[in-house]
Amino acid sequence: MKITAVTCYPVWGGSRNFLFVIVDTDAGICGLGEAGLTGRELAVMGAIDHFRPLLIGQDPARIEFIWQTLSRGGFFPHDRILGSALAAIDIALWDIRGKVLGVPVYDLLGGRVRDSVACYCHLSAPDTATLLEHARERVAEGWKFIRWYIDLGCDIFEPTRAMRKGLEEFRQVRAALGPEVELCYDLHTRLSPPDAVTFCREVEQYRPFFIEDPIRAESPQAFHRLRDKTSVPLAAGEQFASKWEFRELIDNDLIDYARVDLCIAGGLSEAKKIAGWCEAHYIDLVVHNPLGPVATAACVHLNLAIPNFAVQEQPQKPGAMLDDVVHSSLIWQNGAILPPSAPGLGVELDRNAALERPFRMQELPHYSRADGSLTNW
Repeated sequence: MKITAVTCYPVWGGSRNFLFVIVDTDAGICGLGEAGLTGRELAVMGAIDHFRPLLIGQDPARIEFIWQTLSRGGFFPHDRILGSALAAIDIALWDIRGKVLGVPVYDLLGGRVRDSVACYCHLSAPDTATLLEHARERVAEGWKFIRWYIDLGCDIFEPTRAMRKGLEEFRQVRAALGPEVELCYDLHTRLSPPDAVTFCREVEQYRPFFIEDPIRAESPQAFHRLRDKTSVPLAAGEQFASKWEFRELIDNDLIDYARVDLCIAGGLSEAKKIAGWCEAHYIDLVVHNPLGPVATAACVHLNLAIPNFAVQEQPQKPGAMLDDVVHSSLIWQNGAILPPSAPGLGVELDRNAALERPFRMQELPHYSRADGSLTNW
């Protein structure tokens, strides 16, 4: 079997773009992948244009060889753009392999170690009353984990005011939902290390499941200071493109949960390696998955096969978005996703439907401080 084509399908989802990639073979079996790096899809497509000549004619079963070729073959190690392109192709190759052998991808990753994949949803939180309303609704739907993020409801971000708002939200959400529901909170890299220390210390009393991305990701060494000054569980890593970028956080036990993004950090092949490294440090995976239904399926297969899994990011239930473009066999039950039985990933792209939702140029939000200086979104 040989690879005959690699085709990108950028799809407008109503509020943002999704980038799906299909790898075709001369046996008539195709694989489906998804790339991350939201807001820079054209850059990822350009990377795939460079990869395509390296892929045509290759045996799709040589997944690790192809991964090494795409990661290292251009001399410069892969970054987020190349990592996202590589991830989509890698996921598609695992999909092909599962279809060829007639088994779900999780069987290729060592087989199931659990019977379901617990998930957390996203909450809209323009104000505390709306946050509480949405939180109660999601819990009534069966979600056991909920997540919201630090925000002031505008594009001006002042840390002190945002921290006060976040702490008051924690107080009210914990009081409203009780001790059984797990609370996940995303600081979205918006705080300085001193502010992050203050917030994490003060929020400990509300027992968050984790505080995510408390500081910027460019310098993982900065987590030493934060880790030493708080006992709150920390989660980070969604902006990393490879195992090497996780090294500081893992080797020094600076996080409790690794936020691996399969669609940026090199796909299933790299995620499996990161998971094994984390296991040796008692770090569980909380995959970063604000993406589309193909990414969701890939995350489910990984999480079914690794022992050190905590919870999967799942903004909404499977099938609630792009169901006309991507047909999925995933089943939702009581706050979790059940193991799919279809071969491969268990998702298929309707190519014609994808073409009816063409790419639209869109920029991610930009935040600033009150003085006009840039801060992280």
